[in-house]
Amino acid sequence: MEKPLTQHLREDGKPLSLKEYEQIGGYQALKKVMKMTPQEVQKLVKDSNLKGRGGAGFSTGLKWSFVPMNVPSPKYLIANADEMEPGTFKDRIFLEQTPHQLIEGMIIASFAIQASESFVFLRWAYKTAAAEILKAIHEAHQAGYLGKNILSSGYNLEMHLHTGVGRYMCGEETALLNSLEGKRANPRAKPPFPQVSGLFGRPTIVNNVETLCCLPHIVNNGADWFKKLSLTQDAGTKIYGVSGKVKKPGAWELPM
Repeated sequence: MEKPLTQHLREDGKPLSLKEYEQIGGYQALKKVMKMTPQEVQKLVKDSNLKGRGGAGFSTGLKWSFVPMNVPSPKYLIANADEMEPGTFKDRIFLEQTPHQLIEGMIIASFAIQASESFVFLRWAYKTAAAEILKAIHEAHQAGYLGKNILSSGYNLEMHLHTGVGRYMCGEETALLNSLEGKRANPRAKPPFPQVSGLFGRPTIVNNVETLCCLPHIVNNGADWFKKLSLTQDAGTKIYGVSGKVKKPGAWELPM
């Protein structure tokens, strides 16, 4: 059984460095994407049937397609890493142990909608994750995967870490946007939807951490491969968390 998201986790729980991530094929998907058009990336993800792993289960590629492509910068891509749901801890694994997998996925998603800035909106309590994400962003910048003219493609992207203040409501994407703007974290009335008018009134995509981590594997292996990982019509694998009064609390990557 294939476990693309977790197969390279270290047994000691330490994060993969940039060098270690590159040795297992890291950033190869980004190199492929930089030779594609944004529309081709959107179609690939739409064809893969990747659905949002934050709970809503909406088609990721379809969500991206609602972003207007013929408008000037800025446009924004946000990784929702708030994870305040009681008993939920799946995204923390990626944030702490494979931060470059998330960053590569974020760059791919940003390119697909032609975003110029991206944010990791992180739960306030995830102190270890915050340190690892900041380190990984710096490493990616130094390696030319972030910043200006990424991999000589002409595409520019900056990435930032934003730590929330501990409000459960921030997990809802429009409340998250209000919080990121420095406002009270109340949900917004829709429409307009964030894809058209999101952060600071600009086109914005908010995707869950696990959703974004799937993207490098879809680019490397194809839409059909991703669909075949599943036992149902919904494609891919899923991180299932078990906690509470159980013998083996933890998280497992299994077919959908």
